[in-house]
Amino acid sequence: MCSLEKRGNLFILILTGQNGEHRLNPNLFSSIISALSRAKAESTRGSALVTVSHGKFFCNGFDLDWVNAAGSDEETQQRFNLLLDNLKQLVLAFISLPMPTIAAVNGHAAAGGVVLALCHDYVLMRRHRSVLYMIDLDLGIKIPEPFMALFRAKISGSARRDLLLRGLKIKGEEALKMGIVEAVYDGEEEVTNAGIKMADDLAKRNWHGEVYAEIRKGLYSELCDILGIASIPIATPRL
Repeated sequence: MCSLEKRGNLFILILTGQNGEHRLNPNLFSSIISALSRAKAESTRGSALVTVSHGKFFCNGFDLDWVNAAGSDEETQQRFNLLLDNLKQLVLAFISLPMPTIAAVNGHAAAGGVVLALCHDYVLMRRHRSVLYMIDLDLGIKIPEPFMALFRAKISGSARRDLLLRGLKIKGEEALKMGIVEAVYDGEEEVTNAGIKMADDLAKRNWHGEVYAEIRKGLYSELCDILGIASIPIATPRL
């Protein structure tokens, strides 16, 4: 599950759970998307959001135990397709959110967990005890659109190739050199504090949230076309 805290103009989305893996299943998807809807409804000029987690993992991808607990092959495929659709809705919610977003990746992120991190505008990461790992190739699972479009939008050339086609477990320092993350920090608390500080610094710019979201959509136009996200007309202010 997750919780959403509001501190002034800042929203802090906290991934919680007893096992600390934060595996993506219908309940967690619903919880996150509901929290983002609340943040959107309560946002003002100068809002910002940071996502943090507790435990060894930032997010360990899809809840495959839930998928494989289905009673038949057909139902297993239906459950997997449902998670893919939920993940698509999650990407859509983040891209449309009218505020800057930061992922404080203070644990491992695998597969769908990497997608969750890249949904944010900025990604911070632990230097050690934290990896980004796209396990899909090892499991023989094709990565569908719009997630490939997200990778094309957020990660450049050889870094994208090595993440997706070499199945590397990329540690914080490597991710920084590859341009996947903005900065790395030594411990969980440092990553969380840095994410909150970055969100606070961005909030102080007092930007118009809907304008911010529209510029983001323009920046990732291919992704938005695939997601079916339309632009919203915004009146030009007096200058």
